[in-house]
Order: sequence, then structure tokens, then C-alpha cells
Amino acid sequence: MKRIVLPLFISTLIFISACNKAHNIATTDTDFKTLEQTVITDFANNVALSSYLKLSVAAANFNSTIQTLNDVTTDDNLQRSRDAWKNLRQVWEQCESFLFGPVEDNDYDPNMDTWPTDYVQLDSLLASNYPLEASNIQNLTLSLRGYHPIEYLIFGDHGNRKALELTTRQKLYMNSLSADIMNTCNALYLSWASAPESFAEQVVTAGNGSTRYSSKQEIYMALAGGLIDICEEVGNGKMKEPFDAKDPSIVESPYSGNSAIDFKNNIIGIQNVYMGLNGGKGLKDIVAAKNKSLDNSLQSKINAAINSFDNITVTFEEAIISQRLQVQQSMNALSDLKDALENNLVPFIQNNILD
Repeated sequence: MKRIVLPLFISTLIFISACNKAHNIATTDTDFKTLEQTVITDFANNVALSSYLKLSVAAANFNSTIQTLNDVTTDDNLQRSRDAWKNLRQVWEQCESFLFGPVEDNDYDPNMDTWPTDYVQLDSLLASNYPLEASNIQNLTLSLRGYHPIEYLIFGDHGNRKALELTTRQKLYMNSLSADIMNTCNALYLSWASAPESFAEQVVTAGNGSTRYSSKQEIYMALAGGLIDICEEVGNGKMKEPFDAKDPSIVESPYSGNSAIDFKNNIIGIQNVYMGLNGGKGLKDIVAAKNKSLDNSLQSKINAAINSFDNITVTFEEAIISQRLQVQQSMNALSDLKDALENNLVPFIQNNILD
């Protein structure tokens, strides 16, 4: 998500709590405190750990398709790599609704998702003698690592790349980039799932032994902050900057034409945190327990923001020119959602999550 100017380890999910038996509506202080714990436990397990594991698996699959493309360079294998890239992006974009903890502390986000791609610098790199083995990728500037340089290589100009156009050096670079992404995604998952960081444990034990969060309110504020930040990033960054400039070159994913889908998935990520995933409870449960009207309003604004992207029927690069009304309506819906999160959800947390 960072904007600039121009072997897989599977671990059993942990910390499942008996708190899952809490009622949908907390009728007593004891019920509410139990629900507070259930929501953060379910976020750690059912949203964060589950999503990061899915991300790690998707990255390994993408790397496998790139290796196959490197060995057998056909248009069919190129298309499989494109499909795997889009699947990986879907998972990642939904994870961006909770960009706190190791993903921020360890620079996993900018290492994978700095944009836009400096394709002039990229072409210069390919024309040079700089070694492009996997061990060399981490020494490159951020704009030459991660999702977007490899997007440029496998899609070309708006998806016009043909497999036979790929040079030996381009294929080496793609192979190393995809291995770097796979390693970063796996490290991100492990940072939540296992020692020494075990960040899921820091979340679950907030206010009860966590060295990161001295109170439950702190982790709830971190959750709300993540939702607000991605609203701001999408509405006032990813969308507004190219919209105001009418400049397709600064759109986040211009080579694949995937930008509007990326943005929608960012807001689906908000929905995942708010509603909960995989049968677990989410922020909605804690809000509805005290203020059902507020819960209804927040759910409505989240749905409106997600659905607004369905009105953009061309790529975002085209839409900032030909569908400006629809783009503006999406930005308005994101602004409404951001305002509600800042002015309603945050005060709710401050007034009700007191331990």
C-alpha cells in the first residue's frame, strides 16, 4: 500500500477461546466484558491469522506459476501467472484493513506494495549487468520490488504482453521477485503465528499480559485506526490523486487494469474486520450490544462503499477520464464511511471499552 512519488510453514491457529459462547447482545457488564475478549480473540484467529495464512498460500502458488512460466514460456502459462497474481492481490488488498503490528513494524508492506512502478528505472535495471538472483532483490529500491514490477512484466501495457516477448533476464527477474514476495508473505504470517513475535498472542492478551497493548481499548483503537487509514488511503490517495490529475500513470495497478478491484477489496477488508470472518464475532457485535442504531448505520455505509465500485464499468485508468461521476460517487461513499468511523466508532470505543 505504500505510495511513493515518481518453504511454507503452516501452523495451527491458536488462542481459541471459550469466550465464543458470549451472547449476541450483552445484557450485563459481565456479558459485555466477555464479548470484548471474544471479539479480539476472533479477530486474531478468524481474520488476521486466517487471512495471512491464505496470503502465504496464495504467494506460494503465484511463485509456482512463475517458475512454470520460466520453464515453459507459453501464453497459457502466462495467463495462469496473471490469474495467480490477481488472486494474490485480492487476499493482500483485504489484509490492508489491518496494517498494524509486524506488517508495519517490519516494513512488509512497503517491501511488497510500493507504487507506482518506476518502469524507466526497471527497464534500466534489466538492461544493466546487476545480478537478479533472489538474494539480490532485497537490495533493490522499493519501487523495484514486490507486486507492481512483476505486474509490469507479466501484463505489459494493459495486458498486451505475449509470452514469447519475455527475455531470459525478464524471466529471471520475475522468478526472483515472486520468490521474494513468497518469502515476505510467509514471514508476515509467521510473525503473527509463532515465536519470537507471536503477534496474535499480543492481541489476544491485550490488557492481560500483552507487552504491546496495555488495555483492550488500545487494540480496539488499533482496529478502528486500521479501518480509517485504509479509507483515507483509498479515497484520498489511490483514487483522488490520479482523479484530480487525470493521470492514469499514477494509478496503483495500471498494467493489469486491476485497480478498481483492488480498491473494492480494500473495503471488503473493512467489512471483514467489522463483521467478522469464519463464524467469528467482529466489531459489529460489540457495537450492536450497546447501540444497534449505530451498528446498522455503519453496516449500511460499508455496504454502500463496496457497492459503489460496481458502477465503475471500465478500468480505473479509463474511469478517471470517462466515468468521473461514478468515481466521484465512490470517493463520496468512502468519505462518508471514514467520517462515520472517526466520529462514531472511535468515540463508541473510547466510551465503552474501558478496561
